[in-house]
Amino acid sequence: MRPVVLVYPPACDPTAPYLSVPTLAAYLRRHDVPVVPVDANVEAFDWLLTPARMRACADRLEERLAALERKPRLRHAEQLLLGALWSARGDAVAVPGAIAAAVAVLRDPARFYDVEAYGGAVATVEAAVRLASAACAPLQMTFTAYRTPFSLLNAEEIARDAAPERNPFHGYFAGPLVEKIRAADPVLVGISIAFPGQVQPAYALAHVLRQALPGVRLVAGGPALTQLFQGLPAGNAQAAAALFDHVVTYEGEKALLGLVHALEQGDTPPRFIPGEQVTDLGALPPPDFSGLPLEKYLAPEVVLPYDPTRGCYWGKCTFCHYGLAETGTAAYRERPVDDVVNHLEDLQRRHGTRVFYFSQDAVNPKTMLRMVQGLRARGVTLRWSTDMRPERSLTPERCRELRDGGALSMALGVESAAPRVLGLIDKGVPVETVRDAMRALSGADIGVEAMCFTDFPTENYREAMATVRFVEELAEHVALFICGEFELTKGSLVARDPARFGVAETWKVAGDELGLGLFWREQRDPKSADERARVDDALSGLSRRWRLEHYPWAGALSTAHTLLYYERFGPDCFRRFSSTGKGRVPGAQPRTFPSRYDVVGLLATAAEHEAAAWEELIQQQRAVSRAAYRTRVDGWPAAEPRPGRYRVAAGEPVREAGGRSARGRNRAGRRASHAHHAARDPVRGWS
Repeated sequence: MRPVVLVYPPACDPTAPYLSVPTLAAYLRRHDVPVVPVDANVEAFDWLLTPARMRACADRLEERLAALERKPRLRHAEQLLLGALWSARGDAVAVPGAIAAAVAVLRDPARFYDVEAYGGAVATVEAAVRLASAACAPLQMTFTAYRTPFSLLNAEEIARDAAPERNPFHGYFAGPLVEKIRAADPVLVGISIAFPGQVQPAYALAHVLRQALPGVRLVAGGPALTQLFQGLPAGNAQAAAALFDHVVTYEGEKALLGLVHALEQGDTPPRFIPGEQVTDLGALPPPDFSGLPLEKYLAPEVVLPYDPTRGCYWGKCTFCHYGLAETGTAAYRERPVDDVVNHLEDLQRRHGTRVFYFSQDAVNPKTMLRMVQGLRARGVTLRWSTDMRPERSLTPERCRELRDGGALSMALGVESAAPRVLGLIDKGVPVETVRDAMRALSGADIGVEAMCFTDFPTENYREAMATVRFVEELAEHVALFICGEFELTKGSLVARDPARFGVAETWKVAGDELGLGLFWREQRDPKSADERARVDDALSGLSRRWRLEHYPWAGALSTAHTLLYYERFGPDCFRRFSSTGKGRVPGAQPRTFPSRYDVVGLLATAAEHEAAAWEELIQQQRAVSRAAYRTRVDGWPAAEPRPGRYRVAAGEPVREAGGRSARGRNRAGRRASHAHHAARDPVRGWS
């Protein structure tokens, strides 16, 4: 039988494998379907993060800057481009000579745990990603997002962003990845799209495969793609699916196997195939990581994910919509405990894994107790972390038993510490119970990761500050925290019944054919601008008590690196490391360059004009297109030359030589809550 190639595209976490491809591969292999798994995310970053490719990005940046410098004046789009290129110019100077050492540190079992060396390696990789983005500007890429101003509005914009000069992964897609797929000669290529930052790269990959391998059968699926297609009108759905032969929504195991069998029999399956929920997790094999390049992940040892359960056993939170469900979250199901113990023991034996992340929506604490009891009875020793509801059942005695069974940390959905807001959320757990659970876990030496957010509809300043003060009060019990801003998701109860929550209206903008932007307006604004700024300032001050990092690094919630640091240094390590300085690219030195233009001034004014243009399009006209945008910005005066000299350094804002700097407002601690589940960008913004 010809194999199935399963591809996990960039851009997301390159430090550990994700579950989607191993889960699908295991199911197909159990049914005698050969599989070639490809973690194109880690392979793409392994391909990109090299001295030669960073030098090519730096050269491209300088070429684009030189072209702008020759222009007699700069229109608005050119001003934005100038700002993006100058902002990454310090990265371009520093990264090519530092990137090889940084990647080596992240894979080194000793230097990884040297906090100073680790911080420098992280700073270098972050700078490399900024450089790659600037080389392909207007792209803005991180390990959680992949955006351009008009990304994913329609098929034309998708194709525009797939062009080689706008896609930092094009060389990998068109070279090593195409050759691997060609050599496999597959019956189909499945692209699993789990996170928002993978959507546009997956479409770009589809464009490459259509050109290089026109006969290949392409199938797309995964949580982010499922949410993209939910509720799309038929015509828009057909346009969004045009690059793919088939789109599988919801859980994909049975649907993908059925598609393979249909193709073997010469049938013509439909383009849209709804997945069937696997109701009996006991019928599923464990995830199969065979064939993945485990040595390429940016970590000193592999941390494997595993799914003891699926769905959420509470399933009532009114803000919630993620995963493979039309509304809310998927129904709760558990693997049999004996199966879990057998699977973990086998995975540990096969891969030498010491640390696991149980990737699930929420697991019943009593189920985890039965699991650790089974592991201990079998003599299996491992460390693990997971997400959990802060239930009353998390008593000090049970928490100690979880710790003795290998628990490193628990990420708890605190959400808010304001009782009225918790009632609107329908959290089902009062503040006192959350406090008790956090203290019990911390007392058992289990790291407590608090997930909170502000700005739920009608939340006032006092209620937002109650959440900040709750984390501050319990700081000695908190290993890490995030406090994001409420985001409206289309399958949540708030979106389906907005008036009940004080939301005056919700809308999508004309021209957004994929429906990814969902906007909303409250009946009245419960916070003034000054109060919002005070909340941000309070969070910034609170954040300085921990060494917080961006996803997916040590100091971000539930990441492979964070788990390894807990295991080595203990759950309080990020409080103890809070005084350690922010990492910098090793050996990076400031440089000064001349420009014919006022770089610092243009960075500020162009950003202000851009924000005003999008505010008008989204809030007033409620229609977005490239033509409408140009109509809005083309009337603005062009920037005339004003020569100056500017200082750049990796990771720092551009400065006039001895003068002003281009700096935005500090919003430390404002991490997107549940970012690993969301399938679009935060509310009140545009991707």
